[in-house]
Amino acid sequence: MSLHSAGKGKLLAVIGDEDTCVGFLLGGVGEINKNRQPNFMVVDKNTAVGEIEDTFKRFIKRDDIDIILINQNVAEMIRHVIDSHTQPVPSVLEIPSKDHPYDASKDSILRRARGMFNPEDIH
Repeated sequence: MSLHSAGKGKLLAVIGDEDTCVGFLLGGVGEINKNRQPNFMVVDKNTAVGEIEDTFKRFIKRDDIDIILINQNVAEMIRHVIDSHTQPVPSVLEIPSKDHPYDASKDSILRRARGMFNPEDIH
C-alpha cells in the first residue's frame, strides 16, 4: 500500500538527500505522473539551488500532491521560496536528515503557527 492521502489519490512528494528519498521510495511513495515527472528529488552537494527552487515550485503547482516533505537543511537553501508559500495545500513539512538534526527555530510553518498563538502577538 502506498502512502497516498486516503481515498483521494493524492501524493506525498519528497525533496531531500539520497538516504531520505530512498527511504520514502522503499515505503512506496514513488510515483511518476503522465508527464513523466517524479514526485521526488534527490539533492546532493552538486545540486544547484535554482534546480531545488524549480522543483519545489513545480510540486506546489501540481494538484496531485498534498504534502511536500523536505529535509530542513535543503529547506534552508530555498527558505525565501518556502516562506512565500502560504497555501494550506500542499502542506510543507520540514524533516531532519541523517546528517542534520531538526531545528524547530528554523521551521517556517512552526514559526508561523507560533506567531498565531503567541499571547504577546495578539494585542
